[in-house]
Amino acid sequence: MLTAMAAMLLLAGGYAVLCWAKPFAPCRKCRGLGQVERFRKPRLCPRCHGKKLRLRVGRRLHNHWRRTHQAGIR
Repeated sequence: MLTAMAAMLLLAGGYAVLCWAKPFAPCRKCRGLGQVERFRKPRLCPRCHGKKLRLRVGRRLHNHWRRTHQAGIR
């Protein structure tokens, strides 16, 4: 049980460091290409709008927490 908890803390800490060092990841729908093929024609990716990157979930949560915290201390 203690080993599993330590492993979870290690994974969560590793993901937090990853979100800090590299907040953007390749888009999952287009795999970082910016285009998807629909009806045999390349189109802009509807998820990333051709930017090829997406904001990680952990970074999005951190940004939301930071904005809420800043709004609360003003």
